[in-house]
Amino acid sequence: MKDVTAPVNISRIAGQSQERVPDAVARETPLTIILNNRELVTLLCSPEKPDYLAAGFLASEGFVSVKSEIKKIAVDSQRGIVRVETTGSDNVAAETMHHRFITSGCGRGASFYSAADAATMSKIESTLQISSAAVFVLMKDFQHRSEVYRATGGVHSAALCDANGIAIFAEDIGRHNAIDKIFGQCLLEDIPAADKLIITSGRISSEILLKVARRNIPVIISKSAPTDLGVRLAQDMGITLIGFARGNRMNIYAHESRITVE
Repeated sequence: MKDVTAPVNISRIAGQSQERVPDAVARETPLTIILNNRELVTLLCSPEKPDYLAAGFLASEGFVSVKSEIKKIAVDSQRGIVRVETTGSDNVAAETMHHRFITSGCGRGASFYSAADAATMSKIESTLQISSAAVFVLMKDFQHRSEVYRATGGVHSAALCDANGIAIFAEDIGRHNAIDKIFGQCLLEDIPAADKLIITSGRISSEILLKVARRNIPVIISKSAPTDLGVRLAQDMGITLIGFARGNRMNIYAHESRITVE
């Protein structure tokens, strides 16, 4: 965990007492993605799994859709660069966007999504069913896996799972990055994501919902809240949206028929 946290000395006040103590904070680093020899974007992120993050980001932004479109990924950890070669035209990046710098905050410094993106996607048709009891078990496991969060309180988490358990888990200072790391691993390691569930620690906004829709995932669960556009898109695209999943409580905002109460 030392690669994703940094030691600091702090002054801690509790009531009327004060002491100097060692502590840990989440590391934040810039990662520049160079696509087909063109600088595409710089993400502020946690330093682990840069190859998964780059692949997941490119998939989320529509630059690649299948593994075979990626010819090579080369990570330069010292310089904070990931070079990706794809089978597509090297003019794609230049024509689609200028170089962007995306912050690590709860929002994004730049967003490439719009509600119109949903119009190009097919509604998700899935017979997946999961019990409320299984959701609560998954959330408990999800919380226990968040080692960096427990150490620093400064990262988001995401997981790909089914009713039986968590298959992939990732953490990052950005909620978008954590999910992109999940999808990047799925892409590069040929792990099917359709008919699975996504758990996130962060707010479910429209762009998060669209990321999930692109992978044909019928259920997204968060311990946090959704936005109104996130709810509307979930309703339109056939995605079960669960928020405030904590303890033995949760709110279902869309397509509740996939959840059985136990």
